[in-house]
Amino acid sequence: MVAREIDLEVKRRLTSGHDAVSFRSACSPWRAAVPFVTFGPLLLLLFNPDSDRVGFYYVPEKKVLSKMLPDVRGKVACGSSCGWLALMDEMASVTLLNPFAGARAPRVELPPAGEHVAAVSSSEHVSRVHGRWVLHPTNGYGDADAAGRAIKLEDMRDVFFPEIVLSVPPDVVGHKCVAMSKLGCSMEAAFCRYCYLIV
Repeated sequence: MVAREIDLEVKRRLTSGHDAVSFRSACSPWRAAVPFVTFGPLLLLLFNPDSDRVGFYYVPEKKVLSKMLPDVRGKVACGSSCGWLALMDEMASVTLLNPFAGARAPRVELPPAGEHVAAVSSSEHVSRVHGRWVLHPTNGYGDADAAGRAIKLEDMRDVFFPEIVLSVPPDVVGHKCVAMSKLGCSMEAAFCRYCYLIV
């Protein structure tokens, strides 16, 4: 059998999105053999950052698929693009992760937000105090509260990166992936280029 005929036979036998997710998680050749376009959209559901489990709603079958993803623990989702998730932690560091690429999935660590990004992102003064990001609300006279309050994990995307989008999947060899996001309540945007190389 020719490889294309095998691919078609596999697609015929995978009748559900759940089967496709399991099949695609095995390895990269299997992932390439069964594109998700065949199975319709999967929507990421809100997840608990204290858990390793995430849920996806599979629209055509109107059912929830559950998957263990240890990499989501301690993070919030701040985007989903090209089949990859953008996850941010309390340090405003962003990890790009393909949730269906299996155990050996490449992770892409983007540079964490710095003081300049923090200053542009929020209408309030934001600084790093003892390793944590702190929001210093201002009173009616423009004076910032010196003590401030630590920014909680669930508020990180509102302050820094509300929605990260990708130009191409980060694991496409030789293509430069650009991750871009509008900054918090600002009209400015941040971007980062990443090129996947096999070494």
